[in-house]
Amino acid sequence: MRHERDTQFLQTTVLVNEAFLRLVKAQEIEWKDRNHFFAISAKLMRRILIDFARSRKYQKRGGDVKLIPLNADLPIPFEPDPDLIKLDDALNALADFDPRKAKIVELRFYGGLSMKETADVLEISPGTANRDWELARIWLYCELKNGR
Repeated sequence: MRHERDTQFLQTTVLVNEAFLRLVKAQEIEWKDRNHFFAISAKLMRRILIDFARSRKYQKRGGDVKLIPLNADLPIPFEPDPDLIKLDDALNALADFDPRKAKIVELRFYGGLSMKETADVLEISPGTANRDWELARIWLYCELKNGR
């Protein structure tokens, strides 16, 4: 969320609130423990962010047009927004290749969990989680850079 422009209406509190409302409505979930809650929450936040990113690209809402406030200095280029849709596609490809590494990225990136919390959720050692995290980051970087 820290990479989003200030003009976006999807703030961190809005994301957490939306995730909470969806979790409250999902009464069929049988919570096993704290780790299960974190895993479901991270997946839910990922879905909310991806849905939001896709909705911004719809043509009826302006497509890929960037909004420029009237008080903005035009010669200064805007920082590009991270393309969450490309990241989601790359993360899905990683999940096909190695589901545990994809889950680690999801928990860390979307769930905001620390390495120790991620290892606890996945019931693996912190060292294994750290190695998987590093490999997943390299794999995703290569995937996004090559544009496959």
